Amino acid sequence: MSSRMQGADKREKVYVVTGAAGGLGWALVEALAATHRGDSRVRFGLVDVDAEAVAARARELEQRDIDADVFVADLSDESAVAALCERLRALYKGVDLLINNAGITHRSLSTQTSNAVIRRVMAVDYHAPVELAQGLLPQLRAAGGCVVNISSMAGWMPVLGRAGYCAAKSALHQYFETFREEVRDEGVRVLMVYPSFVATNIDANALSGDGGKAQHKQSTVGPIRSAEWMAGKIVAAVESGKERLFPRDKSLFGAYLYKLAPRLFLKQMVRNFRVELEVGRAAAK
Repeated sequence: MSSRMQGADKREKVYVVTGAAGGLGWALVEALAATHRGDSRVRFGLVDVDAEAVAARARELEQRDIDADVFVADLSDESAVAALCERLRALYKGVDLLINNAGITHRSLSTQTSNAVIRRVMAVDYHAPVELAQGLLPQLRAAGGCVVNISSMAGWMPVLGRAGYCAAKSALHQYFETFREEVRDEGVRVLMVYPSFVATNIDANALSGDGGKAQHKQSTVGPIRSAEWMAGKIVAAVESGKERLFPRDKSLFGAYLYKLAPRLFLKQMVRNFRVELEVGRAAAK
């Protein structure tokens, strides 16, 4: 483990991970745990909305002699996030990693997406990470910690059927790019992660426009990476002190194309995600 994450002191290292019960969140926990195998000075704060699943994950860690605390919270609820911050501050004097991984998306045309869905997506994907970083800032300062935000390439370019998700990830990008410079001299770091398509629960649980479960299949461009592959890349980026982690695939090319030739990008985007228009038009009949 690099000195960035291990440090010269002997205090306990604390890693807080949201959406920790499955998908990329659990893959990140396992990747971090593997780097600290046999180190009793590591403690995980596992945050998830699924009480049963996250408790089971904590037991898995404890069977490996890794300390884990369970926090059940609905990150779409502002009061629940505030209460979570209060509990975390009471338990941890320092936080070495705050990984804002929990996320939610929708697959529905903007004109067919309720305000409630947009607000829920924005609350989980943008407001909760901001409120957690602000709420745990004293702990991050004390540890010289790092905020890791799982954003998306959708924050860099439009994607049909994901207007609310794109907006939330774009807001997350702008906020934490500013936040990083404001806390840099205080020893707090920020890693922004921009995955393209990763096999996680977020798309399996995507919302429809009315708040139910999206019924049509996710549209993708390029390879779908495993959560374990992505977790390994993220942990390596934290260790090396990176500030941004981009995919090296078609989505990165798409981001450049959108900036340099937006009309051409939009034509390609409509071609690749046409199913979103077709589903929307069928629903409108």
